[in-house]
Amino acid sequence: MDKIGFIKKDIYNLECSVNGKLRNHDVELVTEYFMAEQKKNEAFYFKIEGDGHDRFSRCFWADATSRRAYGFYGDVVVFDTTFNTNRYDLTFAPMLGVNNHGQTIVLACAFLSKETTESFVWMFEEFKKAMPGGEPKTIITDQDAAMAIAISIAFPTTFHRLCIWHITSKFSVKLPRDAYNEYWREFQKAIWDTDNKDEFDAKWNIVVTKAGLTDHPWLSSMFDLRESWVPAYARQFFAAGMSSSQRAEGSHGFFKQYISRRNSLMDFIIRFERALSHQREKELVADHVDAFEVAQCLLPMPMNKQMATLYTRTMFQKFEKELIESTACFLELKTEDACKVVFNVSERKNWETRVAEVVYVKDSDHASCSCQRFEFVGIICKHILALFRRDQIEYMPEKYILKRWKKTAKCGLVSDANGKEIKDCADPGLLIKRSTMSRLASDVVEDALMSEEGCEVLSETLKSLQVKLKLLKDGPSNNEVGGSSSQTQYMKDPKRVRCKGRSKGVTGAKEKAMKRGIRHCRECGHIGHDRRQCPALNTP
Repeated sequence: MDKIGFIKKDIYNLECSVNGKLRNHDVELVTEYFMAEQKKNEAFYFKIEGDGHDRFSRCFWADATSRRAYGFYGDVVVFDTTFNTNRYDLTFAPMLGVNNHGQTIVLACAFLSKETTESFVWMFEEFKKAMPGGEPKTIITDQDAAMAIAISIAFPTTFHRLCIWHITSKFSVKLPRDAYNEYWREFQKAIWDTDNKDEFDAKWNIVVTKAGLTDHPWLSSMFDLRESWVPAYARQFFAAGMSSSQRAEGSHGFFKQYISRRNSLMDFIIRFERALSHQREKELVADHVDAFEVAQCLLPMPMNKQMATLYTRTMFQKFEKELIESTACFLELKTEDACKVVFNVSERKNWETRVAEVVYVKDSDHASCSCQRFEFVGIICKHILALFRRDQIEYMPEKYILKRWKKTAKCGLVSDANGKEIKDCADPGLLIKRSTMSRLASDVVEDALMSEEGCEVLSETLKSLQVKLKLLKDGPSNNEVGGSSSQTQYMKDPKRVRCKGRSKGVTGAKEKAMKRGIRHCRECGHIGHDRRQCPALNTP
């Protein structure tokens, strides 16, 4: 340590000095950075807009890797905004997806100065321009009125699913304390332990009536929105097994290890790209494992071995779990009817027994289950697997194997709206080409060094080749895809804005009492006294 020529304070002072010199040039640096990225790969897409007074207002960007990923995994998108990630308090709004390993991936990013319907519509429209393959099947968000309206405008055919975690976590603050303590368990059963829509409606109405909350405004509004968040209604739409936006919360937590409120826009993007490269490195490691290793099968069955070679390791483990549990379902078959089979199987610990109803027609190779796991997750459920075992179907029919969960999910070409292929600079194929050409170049150099004449020939050839490659690189190119390469007039840096921030929710009686300094009893839940003076404990 004594040999280091600076201390922590020197680093801080240098950072302040550099930030001072770059002040009022933030947007200029970001624009030049985006243009440089687009020059490296024309598949890089970005758009920057001002507020009408020549000042930065919002921007959107997506690199080639993200755009290609959307072509393979764009069926489900998670959208959530995080706050206080830069010195201007601009809202950072990433669009996230799930790859074939079940890992979170970044599909696109945006900075927004306002969280209005107009801003969200602008972002979603840019997202549609950048991404190949049209609208997603499902988009998962929290409850935000402006966001919901924007999704209905920009993605009219997309199923908008509300985060169930955000909704269920509000029961404790929205309901009266006594009603929540007594009936929350029954609300849970109604929400999670029903597969049938009518069954959910009946259970919900029974609980609400028993609790005396039939006129409760918040419960009524949640019931009206039940098609957007209740599993019995929403499970029929594919969502890669997700019912909440917590994957986005986890992603935000990961990226916040690299960024802070003190970051300028340029600092943020540099740090974010560094974090993104670390995230993508994990995906490459998983790809490598799947390419050179085959998962060990716990059950020596042809179907299990088949799926071990097709599915990624993560998805195969989920499938094998269903296959193992199908044994219990197979033993509890109640009828030999090939069209309808009922299982009395406990689906959740300590909860009431459920009935899974499976419809299976062998001749037409069609099967469906009331649990709707295949529709929701994309992996066949244990109930249908039990029927396959009964009818001695040894191999999984192709129609029940989704490509997005296979090891080969990223194989194939991805083209933009203009029919132009989106090429990824980080594509493994390019790395293989680079390695091959490097070996070839090394061999040529070794041969040329054997004589002076060889060195001269190689030198002249390389100079001629360098000129030709420069012409190819600097030749005319279509930058229309990027949408912003022609921006040469730089905007002013944004002013600090006031965002909505995270949802504050409803403050309960306990929180209000604590703020006012009023004592709150932990025994009975009432205010005005503490546990030592509680009438419930002191009553003889």
